[in-house]
Amino acid sequence: MQGSTHYKILLLILFLAVIAFSILNLSLGSVNIPVREVFNTFLGEEVSRESWKYILIEFRLPKVMTAILTGSGLAVSGLLMQTLFRNPLAGPYVLGLSSGASLGVALIIMGSYVFGGVATSFLLSKWSLVIAASLGSLLVLLAVLLASAKLRDTMAILIIGLMFASLTAAVVSVLSYFSPAAQLQQYVFWSFGSLGNLSWEEVGILFIFWILGIIISVFCIKNLNSLLLGEQYARSLGVSIGRNRLLIILATSLLAGSITAFAGPIAFVGLAVPHLIRNVISLNDHRILLPAVILGGAILMLVCDIVAQLPGSQYTLPINAITSLVGAPVVIWLLVRKRKFIF
Repeated sequence: MQGSTHYKILLLILFLAVIAFSILNLSLGSVNIPVREVFNTFLGEEVSRESWKYILIEFRLPKVMTAILTGSGLAVSGLLMQTLFRNPLAGPYVLGLSSGASLGVALIIMGSYVFGGVATSFLLSKWSLVIAASLGSLLVLLAVLLASAKLRDTMAILIIGLMFASLTAAVVSVLSYFSPAAQLQQYVFWSFGSLGNLSWEEVGILFIFWILGIIISVFCIKNLNSLLLGEQYARSLGVSIGRNRLLIILATSLLAGSITAFAGPIAFVGLAVPHLIRNVISLNDHRILLPAVILGGAILMLVCDIVAQLPGSQYTLPINAITSLVGAPVVIWLLVRKRKFIF
């Protein structure tokens, strides 16, 4: 009972941290808005400057929502992959989903020129990029699902995912080699990742994919705990390994695929957050781990976004670079401090 109370308090602290960093994120940026004015805006009270209200509602709130959905979704994807493969280095991109999305976008941006440039203006619209990224992730997912139906060894599926990532990266490299500077630059900007370009409608669509992935993850909690003891033990408990594996891959694809499509490829969050949370709570029960990882991923992405937008400056750094700069030292520090990952 005491342990349960301890974890509830910990989850409450993480939730309050998400709220605090969200308010800080709303306040800071190229235009600093006092925290009191942030509260006044959302409480419907009078605001000193009408422009602040417009900035908060039309630009910063969608960006904060995108950061929360992106960070939490990638973190849950990492937790699912690490548990499924029982491998601390597994992450949402290990199955090649991000590479598939990158290939889809590369074919639209660079392939339209290389293969003739038919209807280029239509192909280079934002929605076409999102659809291309989603189709790329889906095609890789279908290939991996086909392989998983033939193979019983999860490590073999892991290696197949890595091979798909190498294959798609090679095709993107060939397209990059033959593309003119303008198309190549557009693709490079997409690969930087961005949280600030989504409208409210796009945030709503991303939320639908996010909630579907989270619901499937919650449905798998009991079987995820069984998988930590090994597939043989899980089978002895009546767990259907094949069905469970498909559900976990589906949840990861919904989360990582949609996030990559809307926000670009964002590295390290899926790998780092589950390890950080495990070091904080020292527990492998997914009933606690899953909500903690959701909150931890949201906090990390909000912090990275605050750093990326360089408060008080008009410049915004690539979010993908910031997540790597923050995530990589954290993982190295955890590895050196503990000499091994907690798993």
